[in-house]
Amino acid sequence: MFIRNETFYSYRKNYPIITGLIVIHVVLFLWVNLSRYTGGLIPFGWTIFQLGVGQTGLIASGEFWRLVTPIFLHEGMSHVLFNSISLILFGPALEKMLGTTKFITVYLASGILANIGTFFLTGPYYSHIGASGAIFGLFGVYLYMVLNRKDLIDSVNAQLISIILVLGVVMTFLNPGINILGHLFGLISGAAIAPLVLFNARPFHMQPRRPASSGGGVAFNPNRWQKRRIFSGKRAARYVGWAFVILVIIGIISRLF
Repeated sequence: MFIRNETFYSYRKNYPIITGLIVIHVVLFLWVNLSRYTGGLIPFGWTIFQLGVGQTGLIASGEFWRLVTPIFLHEGMSHVLFNSISLILFGPALEKMLGTTKFITVYLASGILANIGTFFLTGPYYSHIGASGAIFGLFGVYLYMVLNRKDLIDSVNAQLISIILVLGVVMTFLNPGINILGHLFGLISGAAIAPLVLFNARPFHMQPRRPASSGGGVAFNPNRWQKRRIFSGKRAARYVGWAFVILVIIGIISRLF
């Protein structure tokens, strides 16, 4: 569910919304920073950034577009890398399960609600950017699946997403400069929206159907929650270890840039 083995071409073809979001992340990031550090040789980038930041006081004065635009803006290299990689790994299953309209709805609604929560609970000079609230909204959908829709996620992936969620929440409180409220409101928003968008969802499969000789049913084992309990031991520790390594690498990159 979260292991990517597609080619670049097949990934773009199978997950066009996620691909489009990542392109927006990278293009805006490069545009803003090249404009900022080249003394204006590349026009409008820094203006876009200034107009798009989620600034509480400006939102209160009527600039309500700032509840949406921060979802697509990033400033630091580690910020855009972390959010884009999170989308690449954890977005595809939901894009296939929900479909284009529902996926976009969950993503944008979670991000906007996260920014609304931030707006009401911060002072007039507080500023924030980033897709983290929207991405935590996707995690919120997965959390709802783990708790209430076990027919949509197997036990291995349920335990993996639980580990990632715990790490994400812990890092939210440990890392300086993170919009804690945005992360938490995004997670809660995604979990709250989940029942509305999952009512007719089907489990995600890299190969949706078996060959006709096997009966043509979906490749889905209804007893999968009773198997592979070994994941809770060494494999869980391995995932935690790799997650820690990834976080360390991202921390090093952030210091370099």
